[in-house]
Amino acid sequence: MVNSANKFNRMPKLKTNRAAAKRFKFTGTGKVRRAQAFVNHILSKKSTKRKRNLRQGAIVCKSDQKELEKLLPYGK
Repeated sequence: MVNSANKFNRMPKLKTNRAAAKRFKFTGTGKVRRAQAFVNHILSKKSTKRKRNLRQGAIVCKSDQKELEKLLPYGK
């Protein structure tokens, strides 16, 4: 049985932003990986080399990473 006084003294859990969780992943060193843009449609005018390079992921810049750490509190 849970002590009712103990139940209310705990810190609340932080909610993960599910949209961000589907789009970003943390690397082993704590950086944030993201997918490249411009690869979903209007692909016929883009060169094969450009489309191939867009498949590679990218690292989020430091200023945006601070915001993502708030959205993904348990990502690290």
